[in-house]
Amino acid sequence: MTIAGAALHSTERAGGLFQRLLPRRLGNLYGGHRLAIWLLVPVVATRLAMGANSVVNTRFVASGPDAIPLSTYDPAAAQAVISLFALLGLSHLLVALQGVIVLVRYRALVPLFYLLLLAHALGAQALLAARPIAAATPGFGVSLSLVLLAATVAGFVLSLAPSAIPSQGVR
Repeated sequence: MTIAGAALHSTERAGGLFQRLLPRRLGNLYGGHRLAIWLLVPVVATRLAMGANSVVNTRFVASGPDAIPLSTYDPAAAQAVISLFALLGLSHLLVALQGVIVLVRYRALVPLFYLLLLAHALGAQALLAARPIAAATPGFGVSLSLVLLAATVAGFVLSLAPSAIPSQGVR
């Protein structure tokens, strides 16, 4: 293969990748591996549960799974942390609801949604590395976040893998 042929082939692949991430038409036509959709279901369900739980049981989530020692803070600081956790829970809930919409109606956006979840997870990890939260021990939330990150990476890769037949729905 010549250099020009190799460059043309890599450009076609890059165009295909771009087309998978930002399809011209939105709809339920999905061209990636079907396992990516099945993997997205528990990821979205877990994020829905995490978001709803953070909004409803904010103090428990902050002090339990995320292991923030609220009792060591003065009451105003503890209330500020609780309010910020509730707001974060709302954002998790809204992102998960967008995932439900992608799963139900706009499956062509599955690769883009995975990419956004990855950007969110990796950005959060980078921010926490730069500005760590003082906690007695890492909580259960850290382990759950790593499992979700692994599932999201696997789903993203699978969503970019071409399927033999584009599907309207998962059977």
